[in-house]
Amino acid sequence: MPVRNDGWMVSLRWKFALAFGKSILFAVATVFVGYSIVTLLQQTKPFEAPIAWVVNHIGSNTAMILCGSALVLLYFFLFSRQIVDYLGEITHGLREIAKGNLDHELEIKTSDELGVVAETVNQMARQLQQSIEEERTAERTKNDLITGVSHDLRTPLTSILGYLELIENSRYRDEVELHYYVNIAYEKTVNLKRLIDDLFDYTYLHNHGLQPSLEPLKLTAILQQLAEEFVPSLTAAGMSCRLFGGGSDLLIRADAKQLVRAFENLISNAIRYGRDGQFVDIRIDRQADEAVVQVVNYGEPIPPQDIPFIFDRFYRVDKARTSHAGGTGLGLAITRSIVQMHGGSIAVRSGRAETVFETRFPLTQP
Repeated sequence: MPVRNDGWMVSLRWKFALAFGKSILFAVATVFVGYSIVTLLQQTKPFEAPIAWVVNHIGSNTAMILCGSALVLLYFFLFSRQIVDYLGEITHGLREIAKGNLDHELEIKTSDELGVVAETVNQMARQLQQSIEEERTAERTKNDLITGVSHDLRTPLTSILGYLELIENSRYRDEVELHYYVNIAYEKTVNLKRLIDDLFDYTYLHNHGLQPSLEPLKLTAILQQLAEEFVPSLTAAGMSCRLFGGGSDLLIRADAKQLVRAFENLISNAIRYGRDGQFVDIRIDRQADEAVVQVVNYGEPIPPQDIPFIFDRFYRVDKARTSHAGGTGLGLAITRSIVQMHGGSIAVRSGRAETVFETRFPLTQP
């Protein structure tokens, strides 16, 4: 129950009781004053007869009781008017909210039950508005996802159908050109399969959530193994991978398969967009109770306006908007989901010198 700083109860029950008590006191005082005035007036001729008639036919006590009762009601209405008016404001606010005006805010005037009701109504309206906004956002996200999937699926399918049509109609000069067309159709099909796989992983993570099989893992060992596995891709791109820092004591609890998937996406991204540089660097460090891994490339910087959206699904920076570089636009979104589901965080910073994707995971004891 709300209590004022001076300790007096301010509930509606006490407010009405106080209003009723004040009404009685004011009514008694008014009757007493009125009785004194009537006593004086009955000595004057204009009022003598009416006052005598009331006393003889009604009785002075009865008259004072009737007047007192009427005055109690009158004063009670006056003293409780503020409470009733505030209740009317709350009722009006509820009607506005019922009409859909969720921006309507009730003024918190008291700390009694009505004030609590007003604050509760405000919270309800805010939560309802937030729920509606989340529903609208989810609807927009679903529509954007459908649009993005349609676009990214249609592009390789169109190319595949085009080259298969050339082959079906024998519109090639020799076996060399036929092999060329088949190779392009095959590469487009591989890209299409990768997009479908990424899309499945992304939707599964967001709709069902990841249930990782957590176990203590040596982070440095996993990254060393990944660096070796990427040697062919690095060599084809004219690059090499360098590892800095780390140690056998950097243990984290993680799902090995999912963790490898996350870092594969980061390293692939570094190779894809860092071809202008010679290296992909993996920096491993310990800061307080966290393991910090930075995947660094030295290619063209990410434009500042793109950085806030870099982890959104289907988002590609302008310089890589087409899929010729091999990106599906889902890799970084999947990586963020995996990192966050392991209790970690991921961030990116980019400048002329380097582009750094930094992940952080809580350390665990051996």
